[in-house]
Amino acid sequence: MDYGTTCLLAGRLIERAVRFVLNQHAQWGHHSNLDQGLSQKLRTTDQQVATLVKDLKQRDLLDETLIIWAGEFGRISLADCRTPPDPARIGRDHHPDGFSVRLAGGGVKGGQIIGRTDELGLRAEDDPVHIHDLQATVPLCMGVDHERVTYRHGGQDFRLTDDWRDGTAGRAGLAHRSGDYS
Repeated sequence: MDYGTTCLLAGRLIERAVRFVLNQHAQWGHHSNLDQGLSQKLRTTDQQVATLVKDLKQRDLLDETLIIWAGEFGRISLADCRTPPDPARIGRDHHPDGFSVRLAGGGVKGGQIIGRTDELGLRAEDDPVHIHDLQATVPLCMGVDHERVTYRHGGQDFRLTDDWRDGTAGRAGLAHRSGDYS
């Protein structure tokens, strides 16, 4: 099934009040064949995600739907040329120090860019958001106080966000419903 169809199905599930929908598009690695592979992925996702967001907004569902578009980590911005040099083998490697997450709807202020990497995309430079702050922001956007949600393991209560830092960048910068845990 192509990605456009899965975006359409995701919208219909949300319309029918399904609470959590995962729409996955795999194989973004591009350890080789970067030019062709990345161009193809972008063609098959950009318009479809934009259409999903517009569709949810038209149906007045975007405010109550949090869309998170992310990978498991970043990719280095420099080409990784394998030996022997061959354009089909140029790729990029894993990179945990600078990556992008896109959020839409669900209490997130639109039109913001929070954080910036250096000119090579190697390190977060301005207003970085730590992953733990993002993990605390997601439940906040869903109206859940992440500090009160616990699970029991080995006779002890743990929070899903036990490693959460101070949360100021995530709470103040991303969510506009701060404190609304109804």
